[in-house]
This record gives sequence, structure tokens and C-alpha cells, in this order.
Amino acid sequence: MKKYLYICAIVLMTALLAIEYGNTFSSVSAFANAGGKKPIYKVDTQEKKVAISFDAAWGADKTEKILDILDSYEVHATFFLVGFWVEKYPEMVKEIDARGYEIGNHSQNHPQMSKLSKEQMKKEITSVNEKISALINKTPTVFRPPFGDYNDCVIETMQELNMHTIQWSIDSLDWKELGKEALVSRVLKKVECGDIILFHNNAKYTPDALPEILEELQARGFSVCSVGELIYKENYFVNNQGIQKENLR
Repeated sequence: MKKYLYICAIVLMTALLAIEYGNTFSSVSAFANAGGKKPIYKVDTQEKKVAISFDAAWGADKTEKILDILDSYEVHATFFLVGFWVEKYPEMVKEIDARGYEIGNHSQNHPQMSKLSKEQMKKEITSVNEKISALINKTPTVFRPPFGDYNDCVIETMQELNMHTIQWSIDSLDWKELGKEALVSRVLKKVECGDIILFHNNAKYTPDALPEILEELQARGFSVCSVGELIYKENYFVNNQGIQKENLR
């Protein structure tokens, strides 16, 4: 009986934590590696800064408007680009870079990375890096796996390519098109220092919601930066929750 009550208590506590922290580390893919190595979901920092990021795979109609909004609030951001998007919109790639925003790698064909061999993974990544480098003379140093799908081999392969594997701690779910207010509420509900926020470059309500989100973040004293500006580049470790911490030893 005691064992049964103990199990029930654990289940209840897990459910309560899921409700309480549902917006943090939200919508982490079911594909994500249950154990082993972790990508960077957020950064352990006392500085009041957060990173915003945009995944770009399909469409570009709203990208220039998003860039204009980011410019008007004088914030930085990272755009994770898929290879076939780079091929279709080379001038937009140049525009993103020219305006001072970081460009990351989001694979060539948007596959489930964990289902690929190491050589296939390297081909997916290096082909995009080469395309981006040819356009802007810069090579991405951050990579976001499609669908949030990764395993130890993905992270090890990125390390071999001198790249950081990046997830997110707050998912706007903008692709679900739930409306502006839902998007704003979801992002701002539990935002804290070191969060990485996920948007998409062509989601319907993102341009409408972004000004309100940026205004509120700045009102709360947050500096909005790119992923590359947020993460530690050396002397760090990533714990089993995906939080990147500075190694002080």
C-alpha cells in the first residue's frame, strides 16, 4: 500500500511540474534523445539577456518585415536556414547578414538527423555551410536539428565540425497560427535569463506579435541577442537538462 501511495505521489508531482513549467523547454520533440549528450536548450547566466531565433525552411514572404521590426528595436537574432531555402532565396540570405543578424545551419534537407549515419550528417551540414559561406563569406557556428531531433552522434558530429547544437527553451508555437495574443502570452509567460526563444520566419502572426514581445522584454530589462552572443564558446559544460553552464574550475 505504501509503495502504491508513493508511486501515486510521484505521478502527481510530475503532473504538477509539467503544468507549472509547461512553457519552459516547451514542445521539445518526441524525437529528442532521452539520455546521453544534450544540445544547448538555454544558458545559465545572471545577465538579463535572452536569444531569439527564427527557423527558415519554407517561404520568405514575412522575412523582410521581421528584419524591419528587429531593426526598429535594435535587437539581435539568429536565423537558422535550411539549405534548400538558401538556394531559393540567396538575396534574402545576403540581406539577413547585411543587417547584422547571425545565420545558423538548419540542415540541407530538413531530415530526422538521428536516422542518418555520421557521414550523412556531415554532408547535410557541410553542404549548407558551403552555400552560406559562398554568399556571405561567413561559416555558421551554430546548428539547430530539424524537429528538435538529435542523438549522441548528432552532437558529437557537430563538435567535430566545431559547431554548437542549439535547441530552445521557449517555443512560440507560431506555426500553429493560434493568433497574436496566444503567441505573445506563450513567449512572455515564463521568460527568464538565458532563454532561447524559437520563432519561424514565415509564420502568420509572428510579425504582428513580435513588436509587443520585444517591447515587453525590453521593459523588463532584458537585452535581446543572437544565440551566438548568448552561449559560452569555451570552458563550459551542458548538464542533463540541456542547460549550458560556465565551467569555473
